[in-house]
Amino acid sequence: MQTTYTFKRFSVLTLVLLAQLSWGQTVLLNASYDVSREFYKDVNAAFITHYKKATGKDIRIDQAHGGSSAQARAVNDGLDADVVTMNTSTDIDFLAANGVVAKDWTKRFPYNASPTSSTMLFLVRDKNPKGIKDWDDLIRPGIQVVVVNPKTGGNGRMAYLAAWGQVRKRGGTDAQAADYVAKLYKNVPVLAKGGRDATTIFLQRNLGDVLITFESEVVSVDREFGAGKVDAVYPSASIVAENPVAVVERTVAKKGTQDAAKAYLNFLYSDEAQEIAAQHAIRPANPAILKKYASTFKPIALFNVEDYFGSFSEAQKVHFNDGGQFDRLYSVK
Repeated sequence: MQTTYTFKRFSVLTLVLLAQLSWGQTVLLNASYDVSREFYKDVNAAFITHYKKATGKDIRIDQAHGGSSAQARAVNDGLDADVVTMNTSTDIDFLAANGVVAKDWTKRFPYNASPTSSTMLFLVRDKNPKGIKDWDDLIRPGIQVVVVNPKTGGNGRMAYLAAWGQVRKRGGTDAQAADYVAKLYKNVPVLAKGGRDATTIFLQRNLGDVLITFESEVVSVDREFGAGKVDAVYPSASIVAENPVAVVERTVAKKGTQDAAKAYLNFLYSDEAQEIAAQHAIRPANPAILKKYASTFKPIALFNVEDYFGSFSEAQKVHFNDGGQFDRLYSVK
């Protein structure tokens, strides 16, 4: 009996102490894409210090990570994220269409509400045993390609659009691009749920010869799995993958966190956060800082979604909606 009483007493005291500690502290939840964990871990620490200095108040930032489309659906279905930080605009457009974020979200922050960007490249095993150099190598017989399902993650959509667009960039037609992409996905043994799941499949399950992923994943792999596990291969052409952000109006109205959420997203444009992005191989929007890290970001012929797909929204309808181009090209294994 005494033991039970002591446990209950301890539990009550713990709850009281936790309540006292959190009293007056703002807590924000950032729902983000799969491979941004390490970046936001460093950004959050910097922002907490910045916010305390600027306001005299404490703040805590919690993170939720997963495939970007899965994250968007979770927020739409009720996850009380204060901000979303995604890797394709279609996921935020989806939330805007449902009244979860502002209709004009792209105008709420600089650079179309995209403080950073990335591009898609290839990770191959140490010393590149299969000699993979460019897109054409990915459709060779016997090559296994690990990639994210474009239905569940922006990483996968950007990989698909990069594969399609590089054919167009070289002067090919949409028909030739469709043929290339069909051949590419025939070499995909399994579709990953999100970017980190794809990395796990590639490195922990040891499946595949090449992983198509964001440029920033090179740094993450070296930090998590140790340097020398993979080599980065920059293809001749790839896509600009903007990382858009938005305040979740539904949540901040309920919690009263509008100002803190805006301050958090505005901080992503600060020199300090832009430097952190560059250190994680995420391309800063600030041209001066991007230039400062020119040695990090290798020369590559980049194209935008608008160049060959009209817009992200149009690409979503044509390629990724049910019954779209991806469904016609890919057969589930």
